[in-house]
Amino acid sequence: MIPYAKQSISEEDIEAVVQVLRSDFITQGPVVNEFETAIAQYCQAQYAIAVSSGTAALHLACRALGIGQGDTVWTSPNTFVASANCALYCGATIDFIDIDPHTYNISIAALKQKLETARENDRLPAVIIPVHFAGQSCDMETIYYLSQEYGFKIIEDAAHALGGEYNNDRIGSCRYSDITIFSLHPAKMITAGEGGLLLTNNSSLAEQALLLRTHGITRNPSLMDGESHGLWYYQQIELGYNYRITDIQAALGLSQLKRLDEFVARRREIAAIYNKKLNHLPLTAPLPDKNNQFSWHLYVINLHLDKIARTRKEVFDELRKHNIGVHVHYIPVHIQPWFTSMGFKAEAFPNVMSYYQRAITLPIYVDLSDEEIDYIVHVLSEVLS
Repeated sequence: MIPYAKQSISEEDIEAVVQVLRSDFITQGPVVNEFETAIAQYCQAQYAIAVSSGTAALHLACRALGIGQGDTVWTSPNTFVASANCALYCGATIDFIDIDPHTYNISIAALKQKLETARENDRLPAVIIPVHFAGQSCDMETIYYLSQEYGFKIIEDAAHALGGEYNNDRIGSCRYSDITIFSLHPAKMITAGEGGLLLTNNSSLAEQALLLRTHGITRNPSLMDGESHGLWYYQQIELGYNYRITDIQAALGLSQLKRLDEFVARRREIAAIYNKKLNHLPLTAPLPDKNNQFSWHLYVINLHLDKIARTRKEVFDELRKHNIGVHVHYIPVHIQPWFTSMGFKAEAFPNVMSYYQRAITLPIYVDLSDEEIDYIVHVLSEVLS
């Protein structure tokens, strides 16, 4: 089976992990700080905080921004459920913005219309979470200017987009947002086994996220209620979480970071091959925006079902029968049972439903060979003929 995604682990990665295992610290040691510093420098951000997952990073981002009961958070329905769940964890209300039919990211036209209606009804969001689907940045400059007009904060869900660029800035620089998060899952651009990252240029948000990452506990006497009892003393001053990452994970992430540009270059090469070899087939390939340097976490095709004699499921199943591990990204969040129980209707976001009914994710990962790409294209061509 050719999987849709796969990590690339080198001997250097293995040795980096072994060195930590042989050291005095395997959990909260110096490598976590080294990894955070390296990520911040790479993304051109002031602060980077490593956590246990991308979901944890989203949750901490919402908490750091003070999201709670009475607040509303908006995000894309074309994402993994974590992009919405992070708001619900905080007691906030969630809502969605339909997608652009070409980029599969948040539609700016839909966002502008929804904001205007929300202002008229005095129901503006506290936070918007744009999702950089498949590794392509949303139109962050426009979203930022809208935030200045309408007064909302911005969390970039860049789980797919580490290594990408927007307007000549690295995604993660937080030029147009309060916080950016990344995922370190094995399917993503680099991996730490599991893990996530929260980046910001705001020192107060960074301090709050650090506090919440470790149970809300501080050893800083200046933050304590009363005097410290001694060097052993700590106080819990917030209700936080155990969202820490280990030195073992950080060592793998730090080693992988050294090859990130190489990884992105190969993904872009694979995408270019797909674009060239699939252009005669009845499908729509991903369309990069001119302001983006796409990192290509996913390569999603949209089938022209009116031009082929098969359903999406039949195409999907046939590719799987030929040992091609295609996938679908994503089932729109608003049609999940948990969200339909809140009153969301499928027809409320027609663009994402049209996209979902025709979408198939083809394999794309660093070690995917040219021969395997040729095989995927050949089988897909046969199936769609």
